[in-house]
Amino acid sequence: MNSRQRRGVILLLLSVVCALGAFAGVLSVISDVKSKVGPEVTAYRLKSEVPPYTTLRTGQFEKIKMPERWLSDNAVTDLREIQGKIAVTTLRAGSLLQSDMIVRRPALQPGQQEVAIMIDAATGVAGKITPGASVNVYATFEGAREGDPDQSKIIVTNAKVLDVGELTALEPDESNRTQQPTDGVPITFALSALDAQRITYAESFAKRVRLALVAPGSDTTVPERDRTYELAKDK
Repeated sequence: MNSRQRRGVILLLLSVVCALGAFAGVLSVISDVKSKVGPEVTAYRLKSEVPPYTTLRTGQFEKIKMPERWLSDNAVTDLREIQGKIAVTTLRAGSLLQSDMIVRRPALQPGQQEVAIMIDAATGVAGKITPGASVNVYATFEGAREGDPDQSKIIVTNAKVLDVGELTALEPDESNRTQQPTDGVPITFALSALDAQRITYAESFAKRVRLALVAPGSDTTVPERDRTYELAKDK
């Protein structure tokens, strides 16, 4: 082997050593990245803003993958956790869902029934009534006979709201052709058997049903004499 051949072999060996060194460096970088990032896990991100006290649905979230080490300990990784729960505060679009953002929907107490009725969105809810709220229920009735005055009655006091449904278009009553279409919201209450009868009666026969939000800690007791109002008797 002459000198030129020896130089060629040496250069070839050096090239192989350099290639092995570069390969080892790449493997080291990959290993370092994996050790820093760690395995990926499932998380859930909000597609759009969710108002507070809204019942949560799977369609409000999108499934994503991200490194486990980057997730907080209270991150939700299984959407079964949202069943029967509502948002505590406004959930912003793009936020990762965490367990401290949600709470279980208010439950029935012994002796209560779950009753849902449709309430006019403009006059009865106006976006202020949320699950967990307490409301007084007012109903306006026409006079029983011609010439009798209309009356406004407090049907139920301190009714606990369990759920507020989706805004729904209501068709006008067939007996009233001049009535304009309105929007309604199904409201679910936790009520005693008697209050459930009162509120369903009002929904069926009252001209209008309204909800009055009760401030937390307020005295909701209404004397019997103050439960019925007639304009002619107002002094």
